Amino acid sequence: MRRPINRSLPVLLPLIAAAFGLGNPVRAQPDAHPMPRFMERNGRHALIVDGAPFLILGGQCMNSSAWPVALRDVWSAIERLHANTLEAPVYWEQFEPEPGKFDTTLVDTLIRGAREHGARLVILWFGTWKNGSSHYIPLWMKREPKLYPKLTGRDGRLVDSPSPIAPATLAADVQAFRALMRHLKAYDPVHTVILVQVENESGAWGSVRDYSAAAQAVFEQPVPIELLKPLGLAASAGASWQTVFGKDADEFFHAWSVAHFVGTVAAAGKREYPLPMYANAALRDPINPGPAGTYESGGPTDNVLAIWKAAAPALDVLAPDIYQNDSAHYRKVLDLYARPDNPLFVPETLANAEAARYLFCALDKGAVCWTPFGVDRTPGDDASDPFAQVEANYRLLGPIAREVARLNFEGKLRAVAEEPGAPVQSLEFGGWNTSVSFGIPRFGSATRTPQGNPKPIGRALIAQLGENEFLVTGYFCRVDFSPLDPASRLHREFVRVEAGAYKDGAFQVDRIWNGDQTDWGLNFNGAPLVLRAWVGTY
Repeated sequence: MRRPINRSLPVLLPLIAAAFGLGNPVRAQPDAHPMPRFMERNGRHALIVDGAPFLILGGQCMNSSAWPVALRDVWSAIERLHANTLEAPVYWEQFEPEPGKFDTTLVDTLIRGAREHGARLVILWFGTWKNGSSHYIPLWMKREPKLYPKLTGRDGRLVDSPSPIAPATLAADVQAFRALMRHLKAYDPVHTVILVQVENESGAWGSVRDYSAAAQAVFEQPVPIELLKPLGLAASAGASWQTVFGKDADEFFHAWSVAHFVGTVAAAGKREYPLPMYANAALRDPINPGPAGTYESGGPTDNVLAIWKAAAPALDVLAPDIYQNDSAHYRKVLDLYARPDNPLFVPETLANAEAARYLFCALDKGAVCWTPFGVDRTPGDDASDPFAQVEANYRLLGPIAREVARLNFEGKLRAVAEEPGAPVQSLEFGGWNTSVSFGIPRFGSATRTPQGNPKPIGRALIAQLGENEFLVTGYFCRVDFSPLDPASRLHREFVRVEAGAYKDGAFQVDRIWNGDQTDWGLNFNGAPLVLRAWVGTY
């Protein structure tokens, strides 16, 4: 019989951190908190918080909920979901009610609330852009539309989106954002706030670009060499946008203009306080995208990511807001944004019973964040709770989130989500094949054909801790192992299976599984369960 390696998951977060040279992740002294940051290794990414990899199991509140009158419901939702992070907006119109006068009341209220509820905070800067419009700019700016203009469509009519070719708007946004970052540095030395989103779904609806006289003058100038070099087009130096990009010239020009604006704001803020920063995208169809103008133009959609990377290097992440509700589209978005030069970060997504499984799809792609939108909204008229399965995910993964983040960064973790018509999925770990089946009786014979769950809500996560040692968890599925080489004629044996939980980075055993609990594979129902299993052969 092949014997399992007799070793457990490395104990205690300090040892984990030491292995990465990340420092002690559990120090609580205010002067010992390292700055949150992103880390890349071999094309994999980690969000480092308190010196160790951190997985955001988040919740984003409704757009107008970051006010004291609404925050009680927000924090109640975060607690009910067992989320570890709140994403909440800071409104420019409230933050700077008069030019140069900044009101930090709501920012401070958010930070204090996060500390009181043991959560982290991601600040969403609703500045020049919010969903392609400029509705959150201060009233004093709205009263001067010529100084802070909207963009002009091809037909000469104004469009309800801000022009990125507006020096006064950029200067005002930079000044306000710098003030915000200075305040975060002074008020939050312990890094309750771990990231900042710069603007929100920047870009334009209703026009591919700005066709104002000012924008047209810039469009007719040569393409900046700062863009041509990263795209490998340096030989086109001195050429116009139309000459270099042809039919894509309008869209690419607008993407460069918006990205340069957002990147300038981000860089100015980072000079005050270098928290990690990202920009989020309103997506185009990832499989069958329509022509420019049928989706928000100018934002970090999948076809202009290279332009955004060149124009806005101060941004750490370009992040997709995923509201596609079918697996093919959802998985395609994950593929497009999980890049060696871009951490996979899902700051907004939908929440319903079936969509909750997409968290596991994201983890399989190395995601460092997954956050459904509108966690404080009330259930619909049918009294259903769209967040029930999100809550189940967080109850399961929350206690092991640090371990999941670390193992994913090390490339030792895989995860699957059930698909209609595919009741069995397989993963390979070294010499082992791992099968995950859905809709099979708990004590059903291995020869029984799985039928799938009535709704595709099954999901599983498996991480390889040693040659024959695995961390296994999931919902509504069965996980089993077999030797990868069928010609070996060897059978798997569960040498030892422990049910338990992590505490301070060490696995604490509650009981040993055997008999009915392991003879048919490792069965998971709707209750949170984490197993550590050693497998061998005979």
